[in-house]
Amino acid sequence: MRRACLASASLACLAQPALAQTGASDEDAVRKLETVAVTATRREESTLDIPASVTVLAGDIAEEASTLDGAEGVTQYLTGVEAAVANGSQVAFQIRGIGAVDHQALTPTAAAIYSDGVFLSTNVQTSLFLYDLARAEVLKGPQGTLYGRNASSGAINFISTRPSPDQDGYLRASYGNFNRVDLSGAGGAALTDRLSYRIAGRYLSQEPALDNVQTDPAIPRGPEDAGGVRDEFGLRAQLLYETPGGSSLLLRGHYEEDNGINTTPRNDSLSVGDHEISSEGDGLKDTDNEFYGLALEGQTDLGPWTLYSLSALEGYGQDYGFDFDGTPAPSGNPNLNANLSYDRSFLQLSQEVRASRDFERARVLFGAHLAYEDFAQDYLIWCGELDPQTLAGTCPYVGTAGRVGPNPVSPLTAVTLLTHIGQERTTAALFTYNDFDLSDRLTLTLGARYTFEDIEGNGYGQHIFTDGTRGLNNRDGLGGAVGQNEIEEDKLTGNAALRYALSADTSIYASVANGYKSGGFNGEVQNNATSWQDEGLFGAETVTSYEAGFKTARGNLAFNAAAFYQDYDAPQARIFVAFDLPDGSQITSNSLSNLDEAVSYGVEADTSWSPLQGLDLTASLTWLETEIEQTSNTAGNAALFDGNPLPFAPELSATLGIRQEWQIGETRRAAIQANAKAKGDYYLDAEGLEARKQDGYATVDASATLYLDARGLELSLWGRNLTDEDVAISGYGFIGYNTFRSDPRQYGVAAKMSF
Repeated sequence: MRRACLASASLACLAQPALAQTGASDEDAVRKLETVAVTATRREESTLDIPASVTVLAGDIAEEASTLDGAEGVTQYLTGVEAAVANGSQVAFQIRGIGAVDHQALTPTAAAIYSDGVFLSTNVQTSLFLYDLARAEVLKGPQGTLYGRNASSGAINFISTRPSPDQDGYLRASYGNFNRVDLSGAGGAALTDRLSYRIAGRYLSQEPALDNVQTDPAIPRGPEDAGGVRDEFGLRAQLLYETPGGSSLLLRGHYEEDNGINTTPRNDSLSVGDHEISSEGDGLKDTDNEFYGLALEGQTDLGPWTLYSLSALEGYGQDYGFDFDGTPAPSGNPNLNANLSYDRSFLQLSQEVRASRDFERARVLFGAHLAYEDFAQDYLIWCGELDPQTLAGTCPYVGTAGRVGPNPVSPLTAVTLLTHIGQERTTAALFTYNDFDLSDRLTLTLGARYTFEDIEGNGYGQHIFTDGTRGLNNRDGLGGAVGQNEIEEDKLTGNAALRYALSADTSIYASVANGYKSGGFNGEVQNNATSWQDEGLFGAETVTSYEAGFKTARGNLAFNAAAFYQDYDAPQARIFVAFDLPDGSQITSNSLSNLDEAVSYGVEADTSWSPLQGLDLTASLTWLETEIEQTSNTAGNAALFDGNPLPFAPELSATLGIRQEWQIGETRRAAIQANAKAKGDYYLDAEGLEARKQDGYATVDASATLYLDARGLELSLWGRNLTDEDVAISGYGFIGYNTFRSDPRQYGVAAKMSF
């Protein structure tokens, strides 16, 4: 029996329909509940025993997630978790309101994102292409004592289906509106009695979902492709070696390509309808992205200890561009049109080891994590058409007159700005997570982490003139033109919790945890060497979280609730900040910087219920309050930010899921499944301006499936965003305000053959 599986606040999925058919007891049901989220704490234990908030997406929900456009789509099934999609493809997750909305790729996000346990260090990687997903695990609150990297808001781990000795696999084909073609498949089997493999892949293509319309009669309509094109491919291969004694070694490699076109943003000065943009398309550029990785995961027992190792390489190359100002004629003047492109490369090497042991009344875990990252980026912004040889635009780039210094290298007009950034990051950490049974019912959890980070950055800006001449960008001739700096940080964080078992299937807990996210460098416009000393720097943020929770799983019903309060110190945010120059003057820069502090508090609850055979219901609700507390008044920040909510933090969010399955013959079944999410108003950035607020809305995804079990065939009708909402998924200020938009209603048919 296949079914949807979704549960939150430390409970795994409910699997009662299958149990009801076999007459299993409530005790069996609870035992079934306990088998899903074991990797959340990296040990075999009941999810009822975890004194933290954990959400597991598995079963049919995980299968549905494997057909999403990107990992950000899983927020449809979650409350208290949102995602901002910047520049069309870079994702920053916000958990309980915490997480900077930023389009640069130099720094990790506040929510640690993992793929099969491997940390994804930049927001370029966090919109990972999902396929053959077994489950996703979401941990809310500061993290760092269990595994991986330190995180200030939480962690999400996307876990692919592992090889098994059983021969199994599937092929799936789907077709939808906007000429959407989605093909995927996976298969595996045993090669020997100890060796098995699994290969999975996916291809996705789609024509533009947004309509690029003409808004100025004097300017021709731009290309249709500005509405976004999808052309993606992914392949994963795994080889698993297992011994009779329980040791295992798993080799995993993956490769993905994205050759589509990123969606152009919409400028707020335009009068356009839902799901419409308007761009002349000068900056439109085919995406050339590739992602790759190789990991070796091993586990063995050494006496009473279990040893675990994860060695990984991750990397990508990224090249894309779009119309930066989101309008065919900024301020009514087509000569002010600005376009940008990014050319990035990234390599990450990491090694993690863990040792765990169970004692009679205690369970202990010790671990170490080491990582090295090498990042490079060329950022190009120009006006008009681009000469591919000289990289010169055809009209003056806005603002260049004040950026080329008093003695420019050419008397001609500066038309392009080229910024080069290089960064190397080394991180090392020791961590431990331990449970101590103080009595048969009372358990104390203690965890700690020590993290060291070293970040070396360097870069420079160049202006390109109409004749192709290049000059270093040295604002007003102040200071050197090439900058560099190094940041070293270390931090001790930890967590403590008490859990009390009211009964075998009900528990309460209280916890305190703190986490941090390091500071770093901004990676956009470089004015001169001082960019690496003032406006290019931002500090670390820290979060201290207090939480109390209740969870129960009895028979066909699970219910969980938690209340939390989080102190958020020095929250990172992209804001306009004034910086002093060597001559005593000031400049204002749109930079990732630090506010003074903020708070985030609320209540969340969820339930999973199977009242009848074949009927599964899930629901969740989060009430969230966030507030920025800004007392310092640098660049008027107190007036701008004090009292504002954090971005992408709706006060209310709720989900409702239903799956009804019927047996319509000995070998035929039918099912309908729907998942809805509603959320209140939220702001796109920390300034809290009414013009940058997204009104509340609700979306519904649904499917209807016929199962022909004798043939292993499934036939489905599916739909997403059935309410046809047009919403802002991120925004930025440039010649007005620009927002990236959600896709309109989508629908189609699918067929799946299992073998």
